[in-house]
Amino acid sequence: MKQPCVYILASRQNGTLYTGVTSDLVKRVWEHKNNVVEGFTKKYSVHRLVYFEVHEDMVSAITREKQIKKWNRAWKLRLIEEKNPTWKDLYEGL
Repeated sequence: MKQPCVYILASRQNGTLYTGVTSDLVKRVWEHKNNVVEGFTKKYSVHRLVYFEVHEDMVSAITREKQIKKWNRAWKLRLIEEKNPTWKDLYEGL
C-alpha cells in the first residue's frame, strides 16, 4: 500500500541531513541505504532514517517537504530531536 511520507536521513548524529518525500518509505530508504541511486545520499553516505511523518496524500507531503527544506539547520535538528532524541535509525522499526 502506498503511503505518502516526508523523511529525513542523516549521516550520523548532528551530521549531514537529507530531506525527501516518497510514497513507499521502506523501499526508498532501502534504496538510499544500498546506494541504488546516484546522488547526494550516496556521495555523502547519508543513510540513517532519523525522522519521518505520514501524510494523507502526496500533495500535502510534497508541500511539507518543501517547507522543511527551506528551514534553517537548527529547526531541522529540533524537529528530529523532539521525536528521536537519540538519533536512532528508525528504518529497523518500519
